[in-house]
Amino acid sequence: LARRHYAVHESRPFFAGLIEYITSAPVVAMVVEGTNAIAVVRNTVGATKPAEAAPGTIRADFGLEIGRNLVHASDGPETAASEIALWFGEDLVDWPRAADPWIFE
Repeated sequence: LARRHYAVHESRPFFAGLIEYITSAPVVAMVVEGTNAIAVVRNTVGATKPAEAAPGTIRADFGLEIGRNLVHASDGPETAASEIALWFGEDLVDWPRAADPWIFE
């Protein structure tokens, strides 16, 4: 699964280390949806290089090196759709929350 997720990097010199790292412990996969969800999540995650991430972001606060930047976030709708299909297949559960009509237009 990790090899398929990061297949775009397969020819890069860091690929083997990336796969070793991402498979070294359990991974929590989730889907966040909502208005501008991709941009909001990416702003929360921070820049790929922790040293360039804004203070208060996950990578700035908890990351030290690019190869250990703690979190992945899809970079666009097409990538998100592909990654959701890869990680969840038909097992994705979707339900409306009671508060949604009060939060979203």
